[in-house]
Amino acid sequence: MKLGSIVKVLPMLAISGAAFAQGGDSSPASSLGLVAIGSALAMGLCAIGATLAQGKAAGSALEGIARNPGSKEQVFVPLLLSLAFIEFPALLGFIVAFLWYGKIAL
Repeated sequence: MKLGSIVKVLPMLAISGAAFAQGGDSSPASSLGLVAIGSALAMGLCAIGATLAQGKAAGSALEGIARNPGSKEQVFVPLLLSLAFIEFPALLGFIVAFLWYGKIAL
């Protein structure tokens, strides 16, 4: 097993252990901290995923333009569309996380 995968899994296990160690109290105030952690994780994962995907898309488009400078006009519009489609799930994740946190916090 690689060290990188262990480093990624250990924080998840620590957080899930804290979630399962909660008592039987089911009041909204007792789970507010876990909802905040879940919302923060959702927003962070959305941001990381969108950033990596947009970087890969932009890098591939620039490589294509560098190899064939005449294809700039044919690559630009699909690049903008793909960046918009990549950004939409990230924004949707932010909205869901804020709504989820707001519903419990009220």
